[in-house]
Amino acid sequence: MMMLVLAVLSASAAAGIRIALPLLVTSLLYGESLWSNLPFLNLIKPPILLSVLISWSLFELFASKKLLGQRILQIVQLLCSPVVGALIAVATAKIFNLDFSPIWLLGFLGAIFALLLTLVKVGWFFRLRGIPIWMVIVEDVLSIALVFFAFEAPQEGGLIALLLLWIAIRSATAWRDWYNKSKLSKTDSY
Repeated sequence: MMMLVLAVLSASAAAGIRIALPLLVTSLLYGESLWSNLPFLNLIKPPILLSVLISWSLFELFASKKLLGQRILQIVQLLCSPVVGALIAVATAKIFNLDFSPIWLLGFLGAIFALLLTLVKVGWFFRLRGIPIWMVIVEDVLSIALVFFAFEAPQEGGLIALLLLWIAIRSATAWRDWYNKSKLSKTDSY
């Protein structure tokens, strides 16, 4: 049971970093039969779904290197990351063939975790006024690695996801301190 939660966290963390790339890697690893068992995705024909995932993955990979592309991706990721996080969490449970009775609970966990990581990315974007190219490349590699870890080594993938959660909490604390200092310095200048 704990391995399933760690695998779900790892896959959802990948969905919080990129949207289509984790779904594409999952579909390439486990075939089209996986998507026929998932809600919403079973309504789309597999070739169409695969072409959409490939197109959006390429857009994510290339657009994330430019400032305007990062802004566009952030809007889409804020809207879609909870849905993708929930879908990939349910897909992870189906791949492991575990009978977890409230499967929506795993989907909810995946959605919240993916949204949290997306919000942290948006916060860093505005704080740094754009994500540096080296960090974007790390995000791309980490997104793919987290999907592989979720299915091949869920313990390690879950630990990486928990480390990302810790970084998100530390980032929120740092932003609060930064905001309080800037607010205090504006008050002192008047």
